[in-house]
Amino acid sequence: MIIYKVLDQFFIYFHLLFSLFNLFGWIFKKTRLLHLATLLITAFSWFILGIWYGIGYCPLTDWHWQVRVKLGIYDMPNSYIKFLIDEITGMNSDANLVDNLVFTSFVVAVLCSIISNGLDFYRKIKPKEQ
Repeated sequence: MIIYKVLDQFFIYFHLLFSLFNLFGWIFKKTRLLHLATLLITAFSWFILGIWYGIGYCPLTDWHWQVRVKLGIYDMPNSYIKFLIDEITGMNSDANLVDNLVFTSFVVAVLCSIISNGLDFYRKIKPKEQ
């Protein structure tokens, strides 16, 4: 039983860090390509795996919910971010609002990543003026 408690905490922190990196990883030049990769993985999960498992599917969420079931916790929301918000604040956030904010934030992060990586690439190939 202790392993499931450890896994529960692991998934909370790992998934939170992964989500924050998806939002802000574009800011740091050294992490921009990794950030773009994590966004592509997330998009693949949400929209390609989502064809079979439901749009927005995330394996991390699925695995975490399986751990929580082993701990006897069955009533979990569809949205992991809703879960985190509710867990951290003690509130019962609006699922539709959270889903809309998550999607909007994801789109903004994708745009920031494309622009920042594009500018980095442009600067790299741009001939130096003499």
